[in-house]
Amino acid sequence: MGHPNIIFGKWLVPILLAFMGMTILASPQSIASDKDAEIRDTILRQIEAFANNDEEQAWAHASEGIKRRFGSSQVFVDMVREAYPAVHNATAIEFTQRVPHGAFEIQVVRLQGPEGKRWDAYYRMVRTEGVWKVAGVRLQPAELGI
Repeated sequence: MGHPNIIFGKWLVPILLAFMGMTILASPQSIASDKDAEIRDTILRQIEAFANNDEEQAWAHASEGIKRRFGSSQVFVDMVREAYPAVHNATAIEFTQRVPHGAFEIQVVRLQGPEGKRWDAYYRMVRTEGVWKVAGVRLQPAELGI
């Protein structure tokens, strides 16, 4: 039958490369990148829903704690419109950093509000049933750079 070691040797490199590729795909960096992408997507979808006056979509990205606190999408969106105009009517969005906090993550987002003022929004993100939800936002005026 020939030399089985030669055949095995011929396939060993591709098998090892495939295994290393799977290991790289599952590396902590790629998992972090996926987490970043998922969190950013949730925030962007909610901001987009506010911009389109889509109360139900904005509400869909809110955590259960937010839903219990406000009770309805109408009350929630009205509160955001009044108290957080930079979130409700953002004209520019820039993601800066994500900070892990155990059971939740803080995603910092630089927003430009409807009047041109810049804000740092600290989004508290929680993962529920495999999906990231917005559990709160704290705004503060952004530091002006050079």
